[in-house]
Amino acid sequence: MNDTAGSAEGVASKAETPLKSNPLRRSFGIALFGVRRWWLRDVLAEIDQANVIEKRREEGALSHRYLFMTAMSAGIAILGLLLSSPAVVIGAMLLSPLMDPIMGLGFALAIGDYRWMKQSARTLAWGSMLAVLLCAALVFISPIQTITSEIAARTRPNLFDLFVALFSALAGAYAMIRGREGTIVGVAIATALMPPLATVGFGLATLNWTVFSGALLLFATNFLTIALTAWGMARLYGFSAELGKKQTRTQNFAVAAVFFALAIPLGFSLQQIAWEANAQRIVRSEIREKFDNRSLIDTFEIDFTARPIAINATMLTPDYKANAEAEIERALEGRLGREVELTLNQYQVGTSASAAQQAQLSATRAREEADIRARADALALRLSLVAGVSQNEVLIDRSRKRALVRATRLAGAGFDTYRSLEARIAATEPDWVIEVLPPPLPLPRTIATDAEGLTASGRETLAVIGWAAQRLGQPVQLSGNSDGVNAATELLQRDGIAVQARLSSGPLVAEWGDGTN
Repeated sequence: MNDTAGSAEGVASKAETPLKSNPLRRSFGIALFGVRRWWLRDVLAEIDQANVIEKRREEGALSHRYLFMTAMSAGIAILGLLLSSPAVVIGAMLLSPLMDPIMGLGFALAIGDYRWMKQSARTLAWGSMLAVLLCAALVFISPIQTITSEIAARTRPNLFDLFVALFSALAGAYAMIRGREGTIVGVAIATALMPPLATVGFGLATLNWTVFSGALLLFATNFLTIALTAWGMARLYGFSAELGKKQTRTQNFAVAAVFFALAIPLGFSLQQIAWEANAQRIVRSEIREKFDNRSLIDTFEIDFTARPIAINATMLTPDYKANAEAEIERALEGRLGREVELTLNQYQVGTSASAAQQAQLSATRAREEADIRARADALALRLSLVAGVSQNEVLIDRSRKRALVRATRLAGAGFDTYRSLEARIAATEPDWVIEVLPPPLPLPRTIATDAEGLTASGRETLAVIGWAAQRLGQPVQLSGNSDGVNAATELLQRDGIAVQARLSSGPLVAEWGDGTN
């Protein structure tokens, strides 16, 4: 009896020894158990998986709306790239519906629904082909086929682009699972799916393999990273398939292999970018060393794609150096280990450092003024086309960055059309004040109201009325019940518009004041 009790106590003491001897491990185990219980009870229990899956299926389906919005987004994207307008490119990102089938791929992979995966892949393939071919057609017929800064920015993806897509996809998948889809707007901008496809179309139309392959790699990076991150988030939140352990391990290995395969070329690209940044620093230092402290580098350009590397620099110096170009070229070839072709332009200025600085300042101002003139001329041309007038009728104030044009009457166009045209131009020139003066037209008469006051459509109608009154400088006469008239009057007067109110029992109606039409 005593021997049995003693052996039982020995077994118990041996079982307790690891926990007593390692309290840190015991605390960690308790904490991990608590986190797991909280995750299962308080987080996963709130997720309506059926609703999330149903919504992902619906929004990722191939439909007329999907194809139309893809085509519109592609058209806006390629125009923004050709015009080198970030605002227009961002607008294309917001319209693009490509995120839906990509997210659908990730969720379908997580739950093992291969029919859904096939449907999402087909939707993405049709949308991608439509975007590329439409952009290629627009570029082919366009008189502008130069590689702008917006196009060039999407031809050299690197490892940082993968991390941008990764973190954006984490936010997007979380928003979809938790029902906070307002976040998707920011995700659409961050991942930028449509501009790379538009750039692929540009490369196809111009037969530029470098642009085509670089943009295609960026799109593939964003697409695969988003899909696989959505798979990971879905699995984390309990979306799972009836897979065996071996199948699950194979799936996890395949996902990791794809990420690794993407990281290799992107890592090399990042390494090349780092080398080029260091090469720019070396070139600057070598040029400066050949001149004294009174000299300044005015302009500086390097074309790393050229063979040999082409460098073009302009120096403002009080002393002309006859052999500087050849000496700097030899020094750079030694330090960079590449063949270099240097074009060094030297301009003699005063004998002091301040004289060189003044010359550089004058040259900079001249370039800025030339750039402003070019932008102003381009803006005047666009406004003249929008307003239907000659370019000479557009008033441009370059010093104050203001542009004004009086539009002609367009068939079927109302004030909302002219307001939309003005907003579209203004979005591409955020540092300019753009005003399109519409022709005198009747105001939208009826302003929608309900029991709570102005409806959303009523507020939009009132915004159009207020814009027209501001542009034409005319008062507005409102008639209707007191609640509607008072609410509309308050909104219009807040924008400095003169309002004439007349109470009646009918609906809220607007017309020009003082009997004008």
